[in-house]
Amino acid sequence: MADKVNIAIIGLGFGAEFIPIFQKHPAARVQAICQRTQSELNEVGDAFGIETRYSSYEELLEDPAIDAVHINTPIQLHAEHSLMALRAGKHVSCTVPMATSIEDCREIIDTARETGLKYMMAETVVYSREYLFVKELYDKGELGKIQYLQASHPQDMEGWPAYWERMKPMHYATHVVSPVLGLTDARAEYVSCFGSGRISEDLVEKSSSPFAVETCHIKLKDSDLSAHIYRSLFDTARQYRESFDAYGSKKSFEWPLIEGERPVIHTAKKPEPEIPERVEVPDYGHRLPEEIQEFTREGVYDAEEHAHLSFIQGGGHGGSHPHLAHEFVAAIREGRDPYPNAVEAANWTCVGLLAHESAMAGGDIKHLPDFTLD
Repeated sequence: MADKVNIAIIGLGFGAEFIPIFQKHPAARVQAICQRTQSELNEVGDAFGIETRYSSYEELLEDPAIDAVHINTPIQLHAEHSLMALRAGKHVSCTVPMATSIEDCREIIDTARETGLKYMMAETVVYSREYLFVKELYDKGELGKIQYLQASHPQDMEGWPAYWERMKPMHYATHVVSPVLGLTDARAEYVSCFGSGRISEDLVEKSSSPFAVETCHIKLKDSDLSAHIYRSLFDTARQYRESFDAYGSKKSFEWPLIEGERPVIHTAKKPEPEIPERVEVPDYGHRLPEEIQEFTREGVYDAEEHAHLSFIQGGGHGGSHPHLAHEFVAAIREGRDPYPNAVEAANWTCVGLLAHESAMAGGDIKHLPDFTLD
C-alpha cells in the first residue's frame, strides 16, 4: 500500500475537528472534504489548505484518489452514507450510531464482508482517557473480578439540530453501551428497558416516543454479568454527564457526579474511611504517533469562537479523537479489523434500538440478533 492513506472528511461541523489530526498523522493525508453548503466548504478548505472540495457526496465517491471516508453527517444518514462508500470501494469510519434500524446494521456488516473493506464506528468513549484508565486497571488485574457495570448519559439537546427532536433516547446510546460491553470484551445477549416520565407533547409528536428517560438492563453473553444504562434527551434537569462505573472484587471506579471533579477509586479490605480515594486520570497520548499526541488535550474547538456543542457539553470527548483517527489509519495499513468493527458496532447500536422497543412494550425482553453475536 502507499505510504499514506488518502482520507476524505464528510461533514464539516464536528468533522472539522479531525482535519488537523489526519493532516499531521504520519500515515494519512486529507485528500478531500465534503459539505453541502458551498460557503462553509470553502471556509474550511481555505482554513486548512485543502484544495479538493466536493459539495456532492456522490461525486466525491467517484474520486479514485480517495481510499477512505470519515463520515460526520446527521444520524439519519449514517447507514446510507456508509453503504454508499463501501460500495464505491472506500473504507469507512462513521460517527455514532451505526444506523437507526436493525436491518441497516445487518446490511453494513454484509457489505463490509462482501467488499473486504474496513468499517469502523467512531465511538469516542472507548478511546477516552477515563475508559483507557479503567481498561488498563482491569487488564492488569487490579479491579479483580468485575461484578457490575453501569453508565449514564443525560444530556439536554435543546439548541441542537432539529433532527434531535425526533430522536428516541436509546437510539443514541452507544456512549453508554460501549464501555459496559467493551471493558470485558463482551457482547450483549438481551435487554429489558423501561421508559420513565414524559416529555412535552410537541416533542412526543415529533419523536413518537413519550419518555423523558429510558433505563435499560443488559445481559452480557456467556457471562454472569449484567449492566445498567440510562439516557435522557429533553425535559430532565441534569448537567451533561457521560459516566461509566465499574465495580470489581478488589477495586471499583466511579465517575464524578459533577463535571470537572475527579473520579473515585474504592479499594476493598481497607478501613472504612480509607476505602474511597479521588484519583487523577492520566492522559494516554503516549500510545499515539508523536505528531498527533497534542490532540488528546486540544483541538479545533478549544477556542471560544469555534466552540462546538459537543465540546461545550462533551468536554472534548476525553481526548479520544486522535486515538480514533490513528486506529482507523492503522487498521487499514495493517489489513486488520478496526475497533469497533462492523459486528461490534452493530451489537452496541442494536442494544439501543431494541431497548427502545422494550420500553415501548413495557419492559419486554428483547434478544440481540444473531448477526451481532459473532
